[in-house]
Amino acid sequence: MNSFRDCFEQYQWTEVKDTIYGKTRIDVEEALHKSVRNLEDFKALISPAALPYLEPMARISQILTQKRFGKTIQMYIPLYLSNECNNICTYCGFSLDNKIRRKTLSPIEIMQEVGIIKNMGYDHILLVSGEANLTVGVDYFKQVLKLVRPHFSHISMEVQPLDQGDYEELIPLGLNTVLVYQETYHQADYKKHHPKGKKSNFWYRLETPDRLGKANIHKMGLGVLIGLEDWRTDNFFTALHLDYLEKIYWQTKYSLSFPRLRPFSGGLEPKMVMSDKELVQLICAYRIFNEEVELSISTRESESFRNNIIPLGVTSMSAGSKTNPGGYYADVESLEQFEISDERSPKQIAEIISDKGYEPVWKDWDNFM
Repeated sequence: MNSFRDCFEQYQWTEVKDTIYGKTRIDVEEALHKSVRNLEDFKALISPAALPYLEPMARISQILTQKRFGKTIQMYIPLYLSNECNNICTYCGFSLDNKIRRKTLSPIEIMQEVGIIKNMGYDHILLVSGEANLTVGVDYFKQVLKLVRPHFSHISMEVQPLDQGDYEELIPLGLNTVLVYQETYHQADYKKHHPKGKKSNFWYRLETPDRLGKANIHKMGLGVLIGLEDWRTDNFFTALHLDYLEKIYWQTKYSLSFPRLRPFSGGLEPKMVMSDKELVQLICAYRIFNEEVELSISTRESESFRNNIIPLGVTSMSAGSKTNPGGYYADVESLEQFEISDERSPKQIAEIISDKGYEPVWKDWDNFM
């Protein structure tokens, strides 16, 4: 195969959805009793038939997570660089058609933000921006990486998809991880929610992980925006994508996130609402399907949910997050990309993690370069 597109085009959305909803309790029980699960087992574990099996799924997920990751939770925080964006996205506060004050952080402002983040204890940072190639493009990212690299042992980035050559230029400057969420694998709905801008190109976005793999990125993150389409079907395609990538780019590490659609100014109502129980089901299903993948929960989720999910399969959490450029120091009044649900400080989250018998990890590794 030349890219994941070749694999993706072998599946039909409606057929996949029907097979997921057609799974029975027997399929679920068989999946739970296996030592190695395949994609058909994953369908069973995310199906409505699996919801009554949440307790045994949680037990298995907990055991598998501790076996691979121990009792640790990696701490990270986003630094929003810019809310400039050339795309129209129906669910995003940074969308081009939203009449907001646009801001891109200057080098001085970036370092002001870094100072606050370092004082919180963080050594793992996620750089985030809107998609504006002319003002917030590769040259800007190079400048940012040179500024922040001396201060963090792990740098992740969630920005517009780039070409393979662009990633090959950024990786030597300290880029460790790239997150690129497909938002939805449903092509018609993808086009509906992304009518204008480079992001409207479904195939270019779909093949971004292939470009990352070819560029030899250390780790990449996948996911969909839960609420845009049927979450079960979307997550089957995410699992399919993950399975493909692990086989082709086996030297790369992988992570998954579970963002549920959150309000913003003039926001979009979810097409399908996912309950907290269903999100627990999905997290446990991923862990049972794949013991190696890292699973992340952001501050989109409520305090009580985040407290209770710690022992059930997640491996990383954000805390104290701001989703607006300059939100920590430089411009605290700028518009957020979406509303935060858990506003507790990193120190409070670390204490909760410790109270659960887990260790909050602030540093991923030491850089000797």
